[in-house]
Parts: sequence; C-alpha cells; structure tokens
Amino acid sequence: MATTEALQQPHMTTRRSALAVLVIAVLAIGGAWYSQLVWHLEPCELCLLQRWPYYVGVPIAVLTVALAFRTEESPVVAWLLGLLALIFLVSAGLAAYHAGVEWGLWPGPSACTGQYVAPASTDDFLKSLDSGPSVRCDEAAIRILGLSLAGWNVLASLAIAAVAALGVKSATARYI
Repeated sequence: MATTEALQQPHMTTRRSALAVLVIAVLAIGGAWYSQLVWHLEPCELCLLQRWPYYVGVPIAVLTVALAFRTEESPVVAWLLGLLALIFLVSAGLAAYHAGVEWGLWPGPSACTGQYVAPASTDDFLKSLDSGPSVRCDEAAIRILGLSLAGWNVLASLAIAAVAALGVKSATARYI
C-alpha cells in the first residue's frame, strides 16, 4: 500500500502545483485590477508592463491545470510548468526593476519619472496635453508593510515561479 501511495504522490504534487500557480496568478492580477478599479490607483507605464506576464501566464496556467487533471503522466505538463516558471521569473525581474525605480536605485523611463523632455513641436505639446496627466513610475502610489505594489509583485512572481519549478521537479521525477 505504501508503495502505491508513494507512486501516486508526485501526480498530486504536479496537479497541486499547477493549480497553485493558477490561483496565485489570478489573485495577483486580480489585486492589481482591484487596486485600480476600487482604490482608484492608476497604473503607471511600468505597472502596465508588469501585467503582461500575467496576461500570458494565466491562460497557460489554465491549460496546465486542465492537462494536469486530465492525464496521469504528461511531459507536456512539466514543460508548461517550466514555461510558467520562466514567465514569472521575467515578471519578478520587471517588478524588481520598477521597485528599484521607486526606491531611486536606478533611473526609470523618462516618460513616467518626471524627467522633462521638451516636445519637438507645438503639435507634440498639444497632443501631450490631450493625453492627460501621466502617472509617475518613480513614486509608489501606496506602500503596504513597507512594500509598494511593485515590491509585492516581486514576491508574488517569485512564489509563482518557485511553485511552478517544484511542479516541474515533481513531474520530471517520474522520468528520471
């Protein structure tokens, strides 16, 4: 009985990893949208850029969960979990860059850090007025327990990448 249980445990771990990646990612991007729509914290350019890994990763995570719960053993699930780990490592990098801009560790994009760039023409100046006020990337809209939302995204993205990597390890343990 113990041998059968030991053989089945990696399958459940892979499934749980896939499901955890999906849940954490949905909660994280949902939190970003909640802060925008309910708290009225308008995102800056870097905030919007940080959302793209979630827009790519969540559908892949849905597919991964579906495949993990459909098939007992699938190298495709391992590959998808690896892809998700990579996507969310990129997400952590983008968020760390943004957090560093907020802390003044390095300069951010001139378009959203308050660095003035003179318009090339009067038409460009008028167009910039029509676009409305820009949200600064170098000022955190809110800090929760000392971290900005970019800082929290670093932690969430690293957690997602770690869970996905554990799922890869579990899924590939059967093939080694």
